Amino acid sequence: MTKLTGRQITERAPQGWVYLRDALRTRLRTGDFATGLALVNAIGAAAEAVDHHPDLDLRYTWVDVRLSSHDVGAVTGRDLRLAATITELAAEAGVGLGADGLTILELALDSPGFPEQLGFWEAVLGCPGDADGDLLDPYGKVPLIWFQRSGDEEPRQRWHPDLWVAPTEVGPRIEAALAAGGTLVSDAGAPSFWVLADPEGNRVCLCTWQGRT
Repeated sequence: MTKLTGRQITERAPQGWVYLRDALRTRLRTGDFATGLALVNAIGAAAEAVDHHPDLDLRYTWVDVRLSSHDVGAVTGRDLRLAATITELAAEAGVGLGADGLTILELALDSPGFPEQLGFWEAVLGCPGDADGDLLDPYGKVPLIWFQRSGDEEPRQRWHPDLWVAPTEVGPRIEAALAAGGTLVSDAGAPSFWVLADPEGNRVCLCTWQGRT
């Protein structure tokens, strides 16, 4: 299967789905647990029929869906087709779906000594390192952790969060952050990422698929 770019995914995905970091995602707003369970069962049956399986997170009033082709490590046409099927199943169940508020958290360690720290964090977190040196929990419960070489001048921030959001969420979040006393440190990486800081200078990046391969 052919890996799709962020632009191809966004142009072809059903309404209410968003490409965040490595997968196509949506949130099914079921309203109650029984409706969510029934919809998960329907999605499971449809997935079995095409032998392509999503990651589903069933909660009391919603179900989060993540689609990616695990054999190629990216979103493909199979994911778009299954997204369309899930959208139809949701409509039949009277369930709305949308990407508003969906956020994926990563943590980055800024260190002048990387990669010497990698082994320690791999051991203490119990997460294996991949070919890029990132630590990824195979069960998806611990945020992905990656490492970035940085200078050693003080003051500096050791850890910083990366938040992956839909492109439409960037503007409102930056506006709200500035209103709350934060600053926009840099938009040089936009539209891939924006660097913001809280009133004490702690930094965070807002990231999107845009401007990436």
